[in-house]
Amino acid sequence: MFRILFTSWYTGLGGGETDLLTLVDALDRSRYQPHLLLPAAGQLSERWRSAGWPVHILPYRGVSTWFIPALWKRFPVVRRMTELLRRQKIDLVQGDYHTLPLIAPAAQIAGIPLTWTVWGWWFKPKPWQKSFFRRIPVAAARSRAIRDGFLGEPPFMPVEQLPLVYSGVDTKRFRPGLDGASLRREIGIAAAARVVAMVARFQRVKGHHTFQAMAQRILAERPDTRFIVAGDDVFGVAADQRYRDEILSNARSSAILRDRLHYLGFRGDVESVYAAADVVVCPSEFESYGLANLEAMACALPVVSTRRGGPSETIAEGVTGFLVDPGDANALGKGVLRLLNDAPLRARMGAAAREHVERSFSVDAAAAAHSAIFEDLLAL
Repeated sequence: MFRILFTSWYTGLGGGETDLLTLVDALDRSRYQPHLLLPAAGQLSERWRSAGWPVHILPYRGVSTWFIPALWKRFPVVRRMTELLRRQKIDLVQGDYHTLPLIAPAAQIAGIPLTWTVWGWWFKPKPWQKSFFRRIPVAAARSRAIRDGFLGEPPFMPVEQLPLVYSGVDTKRFRPGLDGASLRREIGIAAAARVVAMVARFQRVKGHHTFQAMAQRILAERPDTRFIVAGDDVFGVAADQRYRDEILSNARSSAILRDRLHYLGFRGDVESVYAAADVVVCPSEFESYGLANLEAMACALPVVSTRRGGPSETIAEGVTGFLVDPGDANALGKGVLRLLNDAPLRARMGAAAREHVERSFSVDAAAAAHSAIFEDLLAL
């Protein structure tokens, strides 16, 4: 059995962290034992431990996009990471961007192969960082948008060194026919009401303000519609907290939204949110991937999403949902109203969405792709 150390700078449960948990749960447990390295305890460590996997806490500061590899490899925490790798007899490291300049030199010292997953299109390497990334044999990009943004034009290293591995969805957890009535009763939404949902952490790029503007436009035509938003300020960033306060204040002060728009906060049972909805909306200004879209589609729900980034790769326009330009509340509302007003269309698109996820975005396919990378590196 090979021991793989996964690293994450983030300790909450955003899309990337949920993806990590889903992936690790799908790996062959007779072949791999997953370990996790974090700078602090949090929701991610709680979920990881509850699955029976080892967690290691080493306080450290995650890097910014301006990191200098030659400087960061000299930090004392690199020695502590090296000791951890040796003490736990780790065979391979699967890193994240914000930990990579620390764990990569530690793995090199310990003589352990390393790979990592690129989640952010905005991680554009600076000239002094490019040789650092070139030295890593292989990584995985979560979407073409992420890969293209990271590599630049022309690519600063071979595209083959950064294969595309889409996140997989647990289609047993996210499936049609789940109970949504309980959540509707919990927040006082009638069984016959049409419900539009959004699932995202509070961050301006996620477009909660656009969702509110869209809701007002829909309510002008269909005042019986109800809206639910799941998610919270996951990472404790001051700007995100201010944005959350602004959004909640706007909803409370709006006579039309106050009783029709429900903010649920963080939901560990996010599948119940999808089950309570008729349509799911992603109003983000940009999505590196857009995992919530795929979760919704796995639940046989049509999605109306902005197109910039990952959603243009995962949503089949006019088949599993509709794509619109970022910031266009009118276009979002038009797509949602079309679905709310046409039950057969919702059903057809929902069925196509489920089939689309099962065919192209299953967690088994993602686990197989990562396992192939792991095996190649372990064989070196």
